[in-house]
Amino acid sequence: MNRARYAEVLRRLAANDVEFIVVGMMAGVLRGAPLLTADLDLVHRRSADNVSRLLQVLAGLDAIYRHDPRRLRPRESHLMSPGHQLLATTHGDLDCLGTVGEGQTYEDLLDRAPQLNLGEGMSVRVIDLPTLIELKEKAGRPKDLAALPVLRATLSETLKRL
Repeated sequence: MNRARYAEVLRRLAANDVEFIVVGMMAGVLRGAPLLTADLDLVHRRSADNVSRLLQVLAGLDAIYRHDPRRLRPRESHLMSPGHQLLATTHGDLDCLGTVGEGQTYEDLLDRAPQLNLGEGMSVRVIDLPTLIELKEKAGRPKDLAALPVLRATLSETLKRL
């Protein structure tokens, strides 16, 4: 298995002006939580122009649907839907989500996803820790519940520094 290179995925998305928000455990990692994750989750703006840019990046990453022996590639209609597109790329697993939680879209999350400078002139929108904690609580999956103490402690430490 190739080593995941999520910084390169984020760089390509940002360089191609794809509008997206990092959510999921990677958002916690980028916000300082000492956690590991096996994929990169993002919610993208579901406009025709943005989906077109996203498809170009996905093609360059040789994105195919995970766990599907037919090696299908995402299409515009897939990325315009509110569903989850679970992809494997040359740089690691990437989940392109139309919505998260209770149907929250890119637009719904914008005010809770400030830009985060990742260095080398790259900044991306990353969901804030309170919202991530809320999403993980509502999801209620064992892996989400297990991460909550670490996410809450990271939030507490972050607030102390403000």
